[in-house]
Amino acid sequence: MRMLDFPDYTSIAQLIQLSVAPVFLLAGIAGFLSVMSGRLGRIIDRDRIVSSRIATLQDEEHLRSARREHKILMRRAHLTNISIGLCTSSALVVCTLIASLFIIVLLQLHIEVLVIGLFVLALLLLIAALVLFLREIQLATRTLNIAREPGES
Repeated sequence: MRMLDFPDYTSIAQLIQLSVAPVFLLAGIAGFLSVMSGRLGRIIDRDRIVSSRIATLQDEEHLRSARREHKILMRRAHLTNISIGLCTSSALVVCTLIASLFIIVLLQLHIEVLVIGLFVLALLLLIAALVLFLREIQLATRTLNIAREPGES
């Protein structure tokens, strides 16, 4: 059985320096996840209110307005949920990237393409998450007046 040649301290220090950038990316992703999950919580809270209104409303115009708001809230929750999933996937890829950096050095592998591929994949997932999150914000902004009761100014 072959013994592994452990890298010297200089190589380890360089490896740690290389892994700092993905760790900062991971911290940024965590911030995005916090914002998105908070937003999803507010969407869910609002939908609970709207759903209880739907159950008690008698006036057809008010009921139609509440159902329309419920439908939009469900769309927003769906977009935010997918965005959270993509952001979480990006974070998992970044973690895999960091772990692979250490494995590559430890096993003295030359698979730089893997590192580049993981980094690009993490960024693409993050871009997709942010685009969907932007879409949700645009939907929320466009539909601000739906929450108003019909006939109010």
